[in-house]
Amino acid sequence: MVPDAIVGYFAAATAAAGALIGLLFVAISLKPEDIFGESAQATPRRLAESSFTALVNAFFVSLVAIVPRTNLGWVSCIMALLSLYSTLARRIHAPDASDIGTLAFAVVIYLGQLGIGIALLVVPGDADLVYRLAYLTVAAFAIALARAWALMTGHAGKPKAPGKPKVS
Repeated sequence: MVPDAIVGYFAAATAAAGALIGLLFVAISLKPEDIFGESAQATPRRLAESSFTALVNAFFVSLVAIVPRTNLGWVSCIMALLSLYSTLARRIHAPDASDIGTLAFAVVIYLGQLGIGIALLVVPGDADLVYRLAYLTVAAFAIALARAWALMTGHAGKPKAPGKPKVS
């Protein structure tokens, strides 16, 4: 059960995730060939996919949380497993397309979500677990926004030009 005090947070998170997914689609549609085209580099595609994965995760967990008398355990486990699979599959198919720090952060978040989901299946009325899940949702937003920002600022997929080292 989701405590009444946090239902508003999940409602806002659902709306935010939906809006951010829409904005990600708009951003991708502005330069689809650079991200998903045949000649596109792997990094922009992986950034878009990673951002989408985190936003969809946050969206569905938050959406189910606002359904009265629901147990977040199932949706947490399912979304965590799907997100882990997507994240690790991207890493296997394009090992150089993502930085290890963001990958590790994402894996830790999704594993934490899986653990909380399992705990919620065992103890469905534990409000503390729901609050912890809410914080993991914030972390999923952080991953999504960091990846989307890297995609939008053009720091994705540009090969580093050889040249003189930068002097500070």
